[in-house]
Amino acid sequence: METGINQSPHRRYNILTGEWVLVSPHRTKRPWQGKTEKNDSGPRPKYDANCYLCPGNERAGGKVNPGYQIPFSFANDFAALLPNIREDKQVDGLLRAESESGICKVVCFSPDHSLTLPLMSVSAITDVISLWQREYKELGALDTINYIQIFENKGEIMGCSNPHPHGQIWAQRTLPQEVRKKADRFLGYWQEHGRSILSDYIIQEQELDQRIVLENDDFVALVPYWAIWPYETMIVPKRRIANITQLSDSEKRSFAEIIKKLTTRYDNIFETSFPYSAGIHQAPTDGIEHPEWHLHMSFYPPLLRSATIKKFMVGYELFANPQRDITAEQAANTLKELKDVHYSVAP
Repeated sequence: METGINQSPHRRYNILTGEWVLVSPHRTKRPWQGKTEKNDSGPRPKYDANCYLCPGNERAGGKVNPGYQIPFSFANDFAALLPNIREDKQVDGLLRAESESGICKVVCFSPDHSLTLPLMSVSAITDVISLWQREYKELGALDTINYIQIFENKGEIMGCSNPHPHGQIWAQRTLPQEVRKKADRFLGYWQEHGRSILSDYIIQEQELDQRIVLENDDFVALVPYWAIWPYETMIVPKRRIANITQLSDSEKRSFAEIIKKLTTRYDNIFETSFPYSAGIHQAPTDGIEHPEWHLHMSFYPPLLRSATIKKFMVGYELFANPQRDITAEQAANTLKELKDVHYSVAP
């Protein structure tokens, strides 16, 4: 039962960015006559001759994929960042620009075109995590790379250009601004308390037990107190881990297990292949020790009331600050009550 401030409009503070979100729980009763999205079009084939990510197929850039049977990565044929860019700056009064270099890679999670993370086995997801580890280590060893962003856009609604199960890795010279916000908050808390801010946050969430969706020996999956997206979640290791290479073999499997269970529950909310953007924030690769950093994986799904109604970031949210209707506690309760067995699997 939600009481007090949680029943009326209020603001919640994001401890990782220093920003606020407006929560308006009374607005859940408003009728919806706006845009609706298409539902997913059903099962896909295991192999698609026209898919540029399937094994053995020619990609849009002309290169041919190997007949891979395990997770496979390659340099993006249409990368947003390019290596070997000459460092340059331009200053003209109030106008400033500087060059940015980097490497963009595509990570194919599986050779099976029909799968998504919730439909993959725990072992197969563990293999994906192993590939993320190798890429982080290899890219992070380059002098020109100071940050590595691992992420996945799932579903057309999130701008995904190909339904084959895949994610991306963008590695770059500078620290992106969202990461810089968190870096400052992590460091400030560490210097003041000598502990990770996420370690202390997890302890408080476990004591309250209002927003935790899933938990195993090594990880917690929860709806953050300051969540913006309707069913936003965050996976956090219980042990303070600065980057993905520090996961032990058992922790890797635990990570895979909780990813599978969480994404399965997403699909089960509206019995559809649930779209989202997911990303891992972890320590920079600038050659400096970062004991203050605590790895975490966030999921930002846009679906609001059904498989066809999306939350839009417009108006007040673009010009003032983010706003949400259902509370984090309501979203967590919905996710918590769902089954770990995918809705498409016959009972």
